[in-house]
Amino acid sequence: MARGSWKRRGLWRCEGARERGAGAVWVLAFMAVVWLVGAAVVVGGGVRIARQRGEVAADLAALAGAARVGEGERSACRVAGRIANGSGGRLAVCSVRGAIVEVEVVVGVRVPVGGGGLRIVSRARAGPVGP
Repeated sequence: MARGSWKRRGLWRCEGARERGAGAVWVLAFMAVVWLVGAAVVVGGGVRIARQRGEVAADLAALAGAARVGEGERSACRVAGRIANGSGGRLAVCSVRGAIVEVEVVVGVRVPVGGGGLRIVSRARAGPVGP
């Protein structure tokens, strides 16, 4: 059959007939890789922000507790807990040793890819500055 007759009948012969649809597979694979990288960046950014928020909450809670340490351990830890909650965290541990207040603040992060969550723990200590 001559080439002209294929044209008239609407038949086109592809040289690489075995590779039909390979471009679509490559595009789908590339889209999947881009989606996974994007999701990893979003999750990593969320964890980093939550870690920084937890560190700030722990620092502020320890400082607030140290400011009230003269009123007793219960008062110092109550104030530290309010500050931690107001800063986006949850006070997990609060201890007073002398004039030094040590706190642990937990911040939760939702992970959109796995559907679960992460807990980030931040610690801080505050006390008097100087003699």
